[in-house]
Amino acid sequence: MWYFTWILGLLLACSLGIINVLRLEAQETWDREHIPLDPLTQLMTKDTMLGRLKEKVENSKRNGFPFSVLFISLKDFKTRHDDLPDYEMDAILRGVADCFKSDIRAGVDIAARIGEQDFLIALPGSPLKKAERLAGQIKNGISQQVKAPGLTVEASVGFAEYAARPVDGEFAATANEVDNLINAAVAKSA
Repeated sequence: MWYFTWILGLLLACSLGIINVLRLEAQETWDREHIPLDPLTQLMTKDTMLGRLKEKVENSKRNGFPFSVLFISLKDFKTRHDDLPDYEMDAILRGVADCFKSDIRAGVDIAARIGEQDFLIALPGSPLKKAERLAGQIKNGISQQVKAPGLTVEASVGFAEYAARPVDGEFAATANEVDNLINAAVAKSA
């Protein structure tokens, strides 16, 4: 008799897992169709990313899992390459975005263009060591893969981790928490 209970529990757990996967796929499809994207890089916009970071802070407070962010900035890109035609600069920015799109987890990690030459990537469930490894990988990838005749594209990459202990009743993320997280990543990229 106990094995029927065990089998029923196993079937329930499997069906909940399948429902969760379907929910995540539906959310990803909705996101692709309804979230405003940067027209050049096809990444999220800054405002959308800040909203998603608040969600990640709230989730981290609820479940206690850390998440990390990467801040990627192209070193002196605008001043160094100001004499280039706009289409070449656009191609370089698209190449940078494509470079780290291949390194992040599809449907899990979130990437955004937050400035003319600045990018931000949120890595849910990733501790600081994993973010540090990915930061090095992205920095090397940009310097090796993004090429233009007579140009060198250098990136500085900073990373920070948000790890909150679950607190009963207080889940609302403040703008200060998100700003502090981004500022910590920016400071490490200098």
